[in-house]
Amino acid sequence: MNEFTSGFWSVYITVITIASIVACGVLLWKLSTKRLAPGQKPGVMGHVWDENLEEFNNPLPRWWMWLFWITLAFGVIYLVLYPGLGSFAGVLKWSSTGQYDNEMAKAQEKYEPIFAKYASMDIPAVAADPQARETGQRLFLNYCAQCHASDAAGGRGFPNLTDKDWQYGGDPDTLAATISNGRTGIMPPWPQLGDEGIKNVTHYVLSLSGRTHDGVRAAQGQQIYTTSCAVCHGAEGKGNPALGAPNLTDDVWLYGGGESTIIETVTKGRNGVMPSWGQFLGPNKVHVLAAYVYGVSGQAK
Repeated sequence: MNEFTSGFWSVYITVITIASIVACGVLLWKLSTKRLAPGQKPGVMGHVWDENLEEFNNPLPRWWMWLFWITLAFGVIYLVLYPGLGSFAGVLKWSSTGQYDNEMAKAQEKYEPIFAKYASMDIPAVAADPQARETGQRLFLNYCAQCHASDAAGGRGFPNLTDKDWQYGGDPDTLAATISNGRTGIMPPWPQLGDEGIKNVTHYVLSLSGRTHDGVRAAQGQQIYTTSCAVCHGAEGKGNPALGAPNLTDDVWLYGGGESTIIETVTKGRNGVMPSWGQFLGPNKVHVLAAYVYGVSGQAK
């Protein structure tokens, strides 16, 4: 939006707003001058129901009129003090952004010393501190539970943080890096393998984890796996944390380990995104949060 367009809409909104207030005031003033003389009957609006039920044109009650005047006065005072007339910022210069920044600055001043205390401690030591665990749990419930669940057990497509299985590694430094920088896990689709090829490699993957499978198909799928899948998941199917490629030989499946689900994964691929929290939370909060995750995973001593 250029400067001219922005200025036009500012003036447009201002004019419409002021004109509306003035129009309401004029209407109220005209209505307030209308009074019935003693003994005078109000006119009727011409609407009749149930043969003789008519709508009378009575003046508005005085108390009701005053409520409207008070509302208009409040609106005028509000528009003078706060933004509402186009680009006019209001006498008080209030803004939602400014209020947010002020509240964040107060919170930073109050709570940052608490997080700074743990910044000098390594993550295992922080994970063993009861107060730090409580603080980390509150952070987790606010920012992580939406995906990983309040007990950190995850769900379909969202990793379980309470076990020993880590797609990118579960050591303290890697946990902090994951929270701070985020992760993007991509499993490319392989429709070029064809329906039979996909089913064969699926049964080979099932065989790697000891699941029920078709031995003939698994044997045929091994060559496909070696050619197309081993580069990420390894020749033995044990995965590669550097790439975020999961271990296919255990019983942990992010999206499900049934035949139909694996076929869907190979056919359509998967895209998993862990958002980065480093810029929003800051390094000290990330440090405490990583310690909490380290603790719930059972690695803390």
